[in-house]
Amino acid sequence: MAEAKKADMYAWEGMDKTGKRVKGEVSGQSEALVKATLRRQGINPLKVKKKSKPLLGGGSSKITPKDITVFSRQLATMMSSGVPLVQAFEIVGRGHENAGMQELVLGIKADVEAGNNLTDALKKRPLQFNDLYCNLVEAGEHAGILEAILHKLATYMEKTEALKSKIKSALFYPAAVIVMAGVVVSILMIFVIPQFSELFSSFGADLPALTQLLVDTSDIFVAWWWAIFGVAGGAVFGAMEIKKRSTAVQQFLDRAILKMPVLGEVMEKGAIARFARTLETMFAAGTPMVEAMTSVAGACGNIVFYDATMKMKDEIATGTQLQASMRDTNLFPNMVIQMVAIGEESGAIDTMLGKVADWYEQEVDDAVEALTSLLEPLIMAFLGGVIGTIVIGMYLPIFQMGQVVK
Repeated sequence: MAEAKKADMYAWEGMDKTGKRVKGEVSGQSEALVKATLRRQGINPLKVKKKSKPLLGGGSSKITPKDITVFSRQLATMMSSGVPLVQAFEIVGRGHENAGMQELVLGIKADVEAGNNLTDALKKRPLQFNDLYCNLVEAGEHAGILEAILHKLATYMEKTEALKSKIKSALFYPAAVIVMAGVVVSILMIFVIPQFSELFSSFGADLPALTQLLVDTSDIFVAWWWAIFGVAGGAVFGAMEIKKRSTAVQQFLDRAILKMPVLGEVMEKGAIARFARTLETMFAAGTPMVEAMTSVAGACGNIVFYDATMKMKDEIATGTQLQASMRDTNLFPNMVIQMVAIGEESGAIDTMLGKVADWYEQEVDDAVEALTSLLEPLIMAFLGGVIGTIVIGMYLPIFQMGQVVK
């Protein structure tokens, strides 16, 4: 299917049914469609002109998952208050500070006004609305419970975004410190040590081994700093691209991360929490188990759990119970399997999955705090060791000279 043309803003003037002159703005994909929309609303368009400045602000606005989460909650709240769907889009779109979200929401409004259902309008925008989102909305439309589904989606996205934020914070702190350490060392190597090197050259004596090593390293940095930074940046970018494009590399890295002390525990618990939360939301919305597993696999955030979930999907399709297929993966703790088993036997599997998700989201929170507490002294010791070694190396010749003078 060809990608739909993005909606633009049009300023219009026309006559209403009473002969009164009216004007306003509307989002649409072409001038002809805008005129057709106005006529359906009982307005005879006299002038329609595309606005010169697009809503997106020249393409500089970025739509984040948080924006979609807030949009889902706003839409659910307005529908609960009895606001018609099209009017809710208008209110949410006009009131959003992010110009990109304005364009997105008003574009969806234009599609719905043109006769498309909400699911089709969302599927035209796969970058913002994934299969899970579209499948749940479709189930809500078919069952006539769109309002309830939107509330479930908003709650689901709020919890998953909170979980992602916790995991990112666990990874960001050590990464930021390492980058800052690299910047500080680079500054010392390029600007500070060369000043000491000029001073040492006037001594006319052999330098201590540590000092000579630092001076030689500084000379390399000064001469080849552009190549060092280029190679480091290229290596990071290349590693990220290889991870995106190579399934084998993804599997290797994800398996390695799961085996790491403390951090592996955070990632494993996070994957289990996302698995349980996503499956709970889809099952509660009436999505068949087999159909739900594909979206659940994509939501796990780890290719090891993705592969295991897709294998579970095949087993469930042949009649295997969820608890048995989970046990076969050797990834889920016995407590999780037992709770799922109770849910299957009692017919309340979505409730039990929700309890599992709540438990593991709290476990991730605790594990992140433990990781931060463990990393802080290690990182401080690492930084102190690096900076201390450089300082000692630079002052060793001066100490030796002081001893000779005495």
